[in-house]
Amino acid sequence: MIVEAKKARFSEPLRLKSGAVLPEFEIAYETYGTLNAARSNAVLVCHALNASHHVAGSYAGEPKNLGWWDNMVGPGKPLDTERFFVVGNNYIGSCFGSTGPTSVNPATGRPWGADFPVVTVEDWVAAQARLADRLGIERFAAVMGGSLGAMQALQWSLSYPGRVRNAIVIAATPRLSAQNIAFNEVARQAIMTDPEFHGGHYHDKGVLPRRGLRIARMIGHITYLSGDAMMEKFGRALRRAAPGFDFDVDFEVESYLRHQGDKFAEYFDANTYLRITKALDYYDPAAEFGGDLAKAFARAQADFLVISFTSDWRFSSQRSREIVRALLDNRRVVSYLEIDAPQGHDAFLLDDARYHGALRAYFANISL
Repeated sequence: MIVEAKKARFSEPLRLKSGAVLPEFEIAYETYGTLNAARSNAVLVCHALNASHHVAGSYAGEPKNLGWWDNMVGPGKPLDTERFFVVGNNYIGSCFGSTGPTSVNPATGRPWGADFPVVTVEDWVAAQARLADRLGIERFAAVMGGSLGAMQALQWSLSYPGRVRNAIVIAATPRLSAQNIAFNEVARQAIMTDPEFHGGHYHDKGVLPRRGLRIARMIGHITYLSGDAMMEKFGRALRRAAPGFDFDVDFEVESYLRHQGDKFAEYFDANTYLRITKALDYYDPAAEFGGDLAKAFARAQADFLVISFTSDWRFSSQRSREIVRALLDNRRVVSYLEIDAPQGHDAFLLDDARYHGALRAYFANISL
């Protein structure tokens, strides 16, 4: 499936949850399939921390540049683009085409850098609603995502309850635990204490805080995999014939983490990483209801599919069950699937016949 990246520009200011205002902004997006005459078959896919609008397919002349959820979205796949019109979008604050810290600040003519405001899940959803308006989509057949993308699917059902028929929430949590916030803070400190960070204005200095971003990514990767998955993948295998009794790479897992960190630091923006992890930390729809999640979901109108993975210790199945209970308390229609899978949090990106089969069946039962 050959696809094309697009951009939508919005000149009307967007007021953010923090009170800051984006005077104008762009959203990078892609579409797959055809919007039907009734405009009733649109599905919005929301991405997680380090992904983008490139959800599926590849670009002309770049056959290896597959979308991050290409095993899920496409002709004949669980989210079948022969039946649905799928929209992949890149949220504001990102570094993959939508307005973010690497974009030019119209007030200064220079990259926003550290001056780019902190954004939230609610802000992303508000911006996505404008994109839906631009595309002529009044109501989505479904909004779906995994991890941070699942938080956006949840928020769509709260911010725009009449515009979502189904919310598909995968590997999710309704709010981060103290442990999760702690992991994010360690990652941010790695970035902010890098000597090349310069208070977030590293572009003005012609440098990048690669070392801090590299460590942040290594921390993240440890949390995305389960202990069993890491042991199966790497064990205690050595990279060299015998221990070196130094601080170079001894174990395969060390080599893997360093490789992932190095690769990530070459393409991701540090200011973006800071803002996305803060958006994760801040998300808590129950906060304005005294911590009562059931009250928070009282305004939701969508039907829900909630999926969790037993080995996901970062966003555990217990957290998904909290969502399910809150929805049932409001008499919402909820399907819940807890999959015994060994891969950890990243399981939502991988091939699993039970997982993909459940999604295929759910989409098949959505009337258009």
